[in-house]
Amino acid sequence: MPRARDELSVGEWAVLALLSEDPAHGFALARAIAPGGEVGQVWAMRRPLVYRALETLEQREMIRPAGTVPSQTGPQRTILEVTPAGAGAVTEWLSQPVSHVRDARSLLMLKLLFLTRRQADPTPLLTAQHARFSSHAESLTAALDETDGFDRTLLLWRLENTTAALRFTETLLAENARG
Repeated sequence: MPRARDELSVGEWAVLALLSEDPAHGFALARAIAPGGEVGQVWAMRRPLVYRALETLEQREMIRPAGTVPSQTGPQRTILEVTPAGAGAVTEWLSQPVSHVRDARSLLMLKLLFLTRRQADPTPLLTAQHARFSSHAESLTAALDETDGFDRTLLLWRLENTTAALRFTETLLAENARG
């Protein structure tokens, strides 16, 4: 399903969230989001996609140039920083549960990573996410009696994944409650 024109991609959110922590240049961001990088363990992007994300974020006035630094390997690097609108968008994004269980591995984990890096309490997000997954599980369970054949097989698969995601949020909530 294509995204709406005004929606950011997962990669754009990752770049924006990184910049909300500290101003940086594109090469440093690409290194952090590379497969072996700090963020790349959850969401990895190739360098050209990081630069494309930066262009998009700048066009949307969520980031802006904040100066330059010399580079030992080429031209000066432009330092970018988050605008107030970008900072507000990241804060809002980090509080919203993901819509689908299939997004837990990417979006939810990315949000939990950035909340941890901010030393922010993930409990509000996890509580909202648990409620969303619970609602999905209830709908799937109710639909089981009305399906057969492969539709039932697919429904069972989705229910099992949703149940696993529910257990995951319950475990994290319990760990948070213990401190």
